[in-house]
Amino acid sequence: MGRKREVKELDTTRRLFIAGAAGGLVSSVLVGRLVNLQLLNQEEFEARALVNQISLVPGVPRRGLIFDRFGEPLATHRTSWNVYAAREDLSDLEETLARIAEVVDLSPERQERLVQNFRREQSFIPVSILTDLTYEQFTRLSVMRPQLPGVTIEASHARSYPRGRDFAHVVGYVARANQSEIDAALEGLDPEIDRQRISRIQGVLKHPNMRVGRLGVEKEMDDWLGGTPGNHRYVRNAQGRTIRRLDDDENAPKPGKDVHLTIDADLQREAIRLFGDQSGAAVLMDVNSGDILTLASNPTYDPNDFVNGISSVDYNALRENERAPLYHKAYDGVYPPGSTFKMIVGAAALRAGLTDSSERVYCPGHYDFGGRRFHCWERRGHGSVNLKGAIQRSCDVYFYEIARRLGPERIAAEARTFGLGISYELGMTGGASGVVPNDDWKRRRFNEPWYDGETLNYGIGQGYLTVSPLQLAVMTARLARTDGVAVMPRMVGVGDAVPQNPQFGAMPDAAIMQKLREGMFAVTSETGGTALRAGDINFNGYRMAGKTGTAQVRVISAAERVTGVIDNADLPRRLRDHGLFVGFAPYDNPKYAVAVVVEHGGGSSAAYPIARDLMHEAFVRDSGRAASYQIASNATDTEAI
Repeated sequence: MGRKREVKELDTTRRLFIAGAAGGLVSSVLVGRLVNLQLLNQEEFEARALVNQISLVPGVPRRGLIFDRFGEPLATHRTSWNVYAAREDLSDLEETLARIAEVVDLSPERQERLVQNFRREQSFIPVSILTDLTYEQFTRLSVMRPQLPGVTIEASHARSYPRGRDFAHVVGYVARANQSEIDAALEGLDPEIDRQRISRIQGVLKHPNMRVGRLGVEKEMDDWLGGTPGNHRYVRNAQGRTIRRLDDDENAPKPGKDVHLTIDADLQREAIRLFGDQSGAAVLMDVNSGDILTLASNPTYDPNDFVNGISSVDYNALRENERAPLYHKAYDGVYPPGSTFKMIVGAAALRAGLTDSSERVYCPGHYDFGGRRFHCWERRGHGSVNLKGAIQRSCDVYFYEIARRLGPERIAAEARTFGLGISYELGMTGGASGVVPNDDWKRRRFNEPWYDGETLNYGIGQGYLTVSPLQLAVMTARLARTDGVAVMPRMVGVGDAVPQNPQFGAMPDAAIMQKLREGMFAVTSETGGTALRAGDINFNGYRMAGKTGTAQVRVISAAERVTGVIDNADLPRRLRDHGLFVGFAPYDNPKYAVAVVVEHGGGSSAAYPIARDLMHEAFVRDSGRAASYQIASNATDTEAI
């Protein structure tokens, strides 16, 4: 009995010892592990824990700004409060939207569309829930932030166009990337090999705050303005709530670069104002530097309406407007130049030696050729005229005869020398080349040879010939130069982003150019000129030399000529002639060249008042800036003394 008790006590003691040893071993392991975690490898495991809490969000770069020649902002930023989220960060999408709807107007229909948007998008890509909140809405949602895990509520930079309609066609606008733009960015990437890169590009381009250039300078110089996308690192807690953002200069998005235009913002606004309710285009250009000061198209639209997406109703109203406000008439529009082309025909004839400035041609009001009668705009005729008189009075018969001698090839070559038939790269989308026709062009276009009768229409700027208002301004600037330089247009200058333009052949010699300029001066300043009221620009005694033009948009029948050509005022607008005018000033020391086209204006009388008043404003602004500079210089000198 005693023996059994001893054995039992010994067995109990052994078990207690084993249990204690095992417990001590476990405790030692635990203590050792804690020492390892908290002392020896603390930094490593803290970093791992932090990584588990970090969320990488595509970083949208701050877009570069656009300024006019004097630093006036044309495209800048405003603060916009936005709400967005990625589906993978939301535990319950419908509940989250319902909570947001408690404080911000979010209709059931809108919530349902958002649910569809989230489901269509990849889970890691943020989807915009609300854009451009009022400050009150922003603060109310910010108070609710703890109840909205995974939702980002933040202020961002939204594109803004402070000059609005004045620069819609030049600056263009930005918008959310569409699928074709995303596809273009992904072109050439392999879905298997480049999976991470594809995800990164999609994440940036589909980010709610991301905008890409859609038109104008914004589109053409998107790489320059857009900057370099990156990533932002956000620390989130276990519930998905953002605690803070970690700064990382290496991976952060890099801002875009600014762009400076040669255009004068105030002069651009004045050009558009001068058109009133008429449609058309005006270009003002420095004849020495080639700087474009005005590139105006009217009517226009507000690019701010496009930044966050324009409604289909508003867009259709713009698209269906018969005066085409979406169309950049100054750069993309093409028109028959009419009589503004006559100096080019005269230059070609003088250069070829087929006439001289003293030869006279008799104009009875018509020109018979090939069994057909070609009419002069002056039915009574101009009588005997030389080159100067033909330009001054815009005699069609004189230029029918000169064009017949020249043929289409010489006319086309001279037109290209003066800058027509070329699409100029100005750092913006678009740019019409127009048509400078010849026999080869017609055979390629219509599979027909050139007919002699077509040359006569060519000589007065009609027929197949079409030009843009910008090209007319370049042509006029080259006519104004007294040194034989083929001045080139320039609108953007930002280092290596300056667009490259083609080179041209030699201009006619100085004697020929002077004869053409004398004719243009007679147009505006001598009795019989077709635009005498355009010559005086009402500044410092300066005179403007120029040339009127009327471009027909309908065929006048022989029967109508017998009974009398219908006056433009009695025709529907769409059938009225276009009015054109080109000019330069001052005549004796040219500084600016101007070209104006008024669509269906009924003739040149609609165009030259705009050109005259725009030229006046340009010199007034020059004088004001010079005076301001002189005052500043005097103040500086006084302080120095």
